[in-house]
Amino acid sequence: MSKTFDTVVVGAGVFGAWTAWHLLRAGQRVLMVDKYGPASARASSGGETRVIRMAYGPDEIYTRMSQQSLLDWKGLFARITNPGLFRNTGVLWLAAAGDASAAKSAAVLARNCIRHQVLDHDDLARRYPQIVIPPGGWAIFEPDSGALLARRAVQAVVEDNLRAGAELCLAAVSAPVGDTHLAEISTDAGETIRADRFVFACGPWLGTVLPDVLGGRIFPTRQEVFYFGSAPGDHRFSSPTLPIWLDFGRDYYGFPDIDGRGFKLAHDAHGEAFDPDTLKRLPSPERIAHAREFLGRRFPALAAAPLLRAEVCQYENTWNGDFVIDRHPAFDNVWIAGGGSGHGFKHGPAVGAYLVERMLKDAPAEPRFSLATKQDVQKREVH
Repeated sequence: MSKTFDTVVVGAGVFGAWTAWHLLRAGQRVLMVDKYGPASARASSGGETRVIRMAYGPDEIYTRMSQQSLLDWKGLFARITNPGLFRNTGVLWLAAAGDASAAKSAAVLARNCIRHQVLDHDDLARRYPQIVIPPGGWAIFEPDSGALLARRAVQAVVEDNLRAGAELCLAAVSAPVGDTHLAEISTDAGETIRADRFVFACGPWLGTVLPDVLGGRIFPTRQEVFYFGSAPGDHRFSSPTLPIWLDFGRDYYGFPDIDGRGFKLAHDAHGEAFDPDTLKRLPSPERIAHAREFLGRRFPALAAAPLLRAEVCQYENTWNGDFVIDRHPAFDNVWIAGGGSGHGFKHGPAVGAYLVERMLKDAPAEPRFSLATKQDVQKREVH
């Protein structure tokens, strides 16, 4: 390509878009490269909604990143006069008796001055009679958290970047080549792209684009999401009557009906290995039946509700759920950001800020995000 750039960001999903956003504010000339386009149906940043919450058990680093990110998301939406891209539904963490992770979440929220309420069994039953609360069940409610309209939010960040002078190229790219200090990449059309530095933030494709570094250490998995319709006039499953809720004891989470899309239900447990380019995205009868069984236990009024639509997307996690944000081991000017699926979308602004501080100011590294800590087994610990 005849133009020169300070930084090329490969991947215009939430991590790549926000990294480019922070680079532009640092005075960089930025090119974004994406295989299918920002927040496409095959990307981990696609889809209509994502949760933004602060509770993370003992993992305070993610609580603080969520705090920072929510401010940045809302600041961007206000500046582009589209505040509706964040919906303040509140978030309810449903916990079983003796849930140590939830108890640690409450302590972390208090320490970081994050507004929250701890609700016992009777409080929950009174406030949310549409939810079956098991004996000893309790919850943490975050009134200031809620939903990000994911696909549209990422596209808004990319559009803001283009207004600020970034460029966008739709192309697949190769792994970096060159010497230690001067890597370059090529597109599938044979064009060579040179820049002072590169960021690979290409989600489920990280393991195939960078096989020598992340092959076998990024796990794209198939995930199914369902939308059920409540009865006419029944507002128990819409916001503000019902918040976003998380029930990790059963590995499910869900959204109230937003904009008439239906009651969203998603299974948070990792599915089977998944190729985002080629595998079919049709819902399976087995997963639909499993979802209905859960509804019968927790939301019985929806057990026989019509299925309005379904999505098959993917997570792309590291072995334990921590992000990978680090320098490429073979190239001084190549950086990697990924491993965010399942919980990473909300953190886009903070990930971009952290990576730019590392690249441009040599800020201290967070050991949990290092390549050295990433293993080739799956043992998820961060939720």
